Amino acid sequence: MNIPFVDLKSQYQSLKPEIDAAIQMVLNDTTFVGGKYVEAFEKAFASQYGVKHCISCANGTDAIYISLKAAGIGPGDEVITAANTFIATSEAITQTGARPVFVDNDEYFHLDPARLEEKITAKTKAVIPVHLYGQPAAMDDIKAICDSHHLLMIEDCAQSHFAALDGRQTGTFGLAGTFSFYPGKNLGAYGDGGAIITNDSDFARRARLFANHGSEKKYIHEIEGINSRLDGLQAAILSVKLKYIEGWNEARYQHALKYTDLLQDIPEVKCPKLRPHCSHIFHIYCLRVPQRDHLIDYLKSEGIATNIHYPIALPYLPAYSYLKHQPEDFPVASEYQNEILSLPMYPELTDEQIIFISDSILKFYSRQV
Repeated sequence: MNIPFVDLKSQYQSLKPEIDAAIQMVLNDTTFVGGKYVEAFEKAFASQYGVKHCISCANGTDAIYISLKAAGIGPGDEVITAANTFIATSEAITQTGARPVFVDNDEYFHLDPARLEEKITAKTKAVIPVHLYGQPAAMDDIKAICDSHHLLMIEDCAQSHFAALDGRQTGTFGLAGTFSFYPGKNLGAYGDGGAIITNDSDFARRARLFANHGSEKKYIHEIEGINSRLDGLQAAILSVKLKYIEGWNEARYQHALKYTDLLQDIPEVKCPKLRPHCSHIFHIYCLRVPQRDHLIDYLKSEGIATNIHYPIALPYLPAYSYLKHQPEDFPVASEYQNEILSLPMYPELTDEQIIFISDSILKFYSRQV
């Protein structure tokens, strides 16, 4: 059996008439940058989130960078984020001239609020919790700490489209939520794309201004900004997909339950934990396992693709060697980075495929005894 890590072709085939029609409309109208298709998607995305503003942009990294700039973050500031996420989060901090400060993760793979306060200094201006793998972070505790120290909070929702904690969706707890529409995301474009959501109108104006060369009116530039825009083709595609995201998220959740039911009795396997009162959308189904690299090779021999999100925690990347962190600084992230393994996960995954993957993992560890 051949099981890809993500199957975007199957998703396209299921939506082909709608997707092709949406693309053709943009081609017919030649509305490639800005225009009605981008405006329609922004309006629909904001409406589905129940927020006042959606500012689309070129990608999820820009969404974080633009948000930090619009919030006034710059040289001399410190911004706290999770030790175990993709570098986009921390490099956006550095791009503003601020310094990234990392916090170890908890058992749910998120920034641990119990370790957050010890990282706050007089230079700390903001916190970026990351809703990794599609599950909300401990937002009540993190927000309480941010509020008590008068810190801004910008949520990295690149993997958590419409996930929720106690019925409240990620991206709506802080000043802003940032999103990626990279093709493999739960809501993915056919290229790069990103967005920011917020209820703060002043912040929304600053963000939109900065993302469009500092200009609201062509050739009238209030500030120097950047060029970060979602194109019309991607907006039209995303508008089609947005109608299906809730069903896709539910399918992923049901697949995750199936995985856990089949894998939880294998002694070597630690299945992902569900945070209480959360709706987990399972962008990633992440196990913790021993002999991971050997397991990866075995699954590959069985036709099963896997991935690691992420093999090196941020503090230990060469890019952050100047911070001089040691494994004891982030004991949980240090341990988890050598154990985590992401299994195939997408709405079109079948029970037969999940059973085959689970049986293959069982066979691997049965052979190790």
